Amino acid sequence: MTRRGPHLATAVGGACLLAGLVAFAGGLGSWRAAAPMPIERTEVAAAAVAGKIYVVGGFKSFFVGGVTGAVQEYDPVHERWRDRTPLPEAVHHTAATVLDGKLYVVGGYRDAWPWRPIATVWRYDPSTDRWEARHPMPTPRGALAVAVVNGKLYAVGGKADQVLSVNEEYDPAADAWRQRTAMPTGRDHLAAATLAGKVYVVGGRVGSMNRNLAATEAYDPATDRWESRRPMPKARGGIGAVALGGRLFVFGGEESDGTMARTEAYDPATDRWSLMPAMPTARHGLGAAVVAGKIYVIGGGIKPGASRSNVNEVFDPGS
Repeated sequence: MTRRGPHLATAVGGACLLAGLVAFAGGLGSWRAAAPMPIERTEVAAAAVAGKIYVVGGFKSFFVGGVTGAVQEYDPVHERWRDRTPLPEAVHHTAATVLDGKLYVVGGYRDAWPWRPIATVWRYDPSTDRWEARHPMPTPRGALAVAVVNGKLYAVGGKADQVLSVNEEYDPAADAWRQRTAMPTGRDHLAAATLAGKVYVVGGRVGSMNRNLAATEAYDPATDRWESRRPMPKARGGIGAVALGGRLFVFGGEESDGTMARTEAYDPATDRWSLMPAMPTARHGLGAAVVAGKIYVIGGGIKPGASRSNVNEVFDPGS
């Protein structure tokens, strides 16, 4: 039998380990570029309705008049964008979700500076291309997150004159809001998504990109209780998040040293995070939405603070 020297054995072992890592990484998913958004903007909101993605609001510049109410619809099948009826007001740092086949846009800020927190709720019907006002939130705020469980909308966190832990529930049938148990960790620039009947709230910051958080907390509307879960591997705010295939996917972020391309996935069944392939373009203030098992990550700033983009990148977690 031929004996291998220690250096050869180490090299062979290292090659096997590397091959295993490459094979493992190959099963984590892949990215590709898609048709860019027609206008560059950041601090947008995005959600998918009936196979189309709607990107709403944001900054198209950082001067007077630079806040937009633009609504652009993306068709992933034909990789085609088109303008839709603008939001009735120009907003940034708003939040969007889908409830009963309608797009809801909640809160945000008016004006390029100083930012004015708002409580407005707008409902959009894609079939008629029309917006209608609904009952405002009890608490005006921007940089919040929203999610839907069992036909109710939950608006959590955000910032007004201070960072908030507020949790408010909206019933579309009654067009009414009520207060629910506040988040354990007050934060803004956070993200939220729904998994197995609970709202998972991740990341965010306490008023400054130098005070990012890694907190992961789950809210159960059935019991009106919060539970702490394993924190994200990297503290970050200005993120996007979606739920897909029983996991929570989190994208991007910012800190004073730069923007982040990080993609991480959380499995609530095991309470574990996994590092996924990074976004091709690091960004913050981006929108994220799911269509046909793929995640579209759109817009956002490519530098910390005042920057914007029209980037549209697609993550396929099954490839």
